[in-house]
Amino acid sequence: MQDNQPSQTEISEDMLIDLSEFFKVFGDSTRIQLLYALMDGEKCVNELAEQINATQSAVSHQLRILKNARLVKFRREGKAMLYELCDGHIRSILDTGMEHLSE
Repeated sequence: MQDNQPSQTEISEDMLIDLSEFFKVFGDSTRIQLLYALMDGEKCVNELAEQINATQSAVSHQLRILKNARLVKFRREGKAMLYELCDGHIRSILDTGMEHLSE
């Protein structure tokens, strides 16, 4: 265990619930596809919909969930909303998951 992480006995019930909710977000393949698509940099809904072969409505819905989970952020450019990963932790989480599956 790393020094800056709480021990198992120090983790509150609220923190466990939050962690559980965080990992639930990764339980949808469309959201995973969107996260991978955003690893290349920011994209608008149209680009993401085309890249993952989904409707703009479906992509917008999943992006809202990812945004609420603080996995993606957005900025407005004119009328377009551009989305990107919040930080490098998201890439690390996905990389770790893929590494685990490859073992």
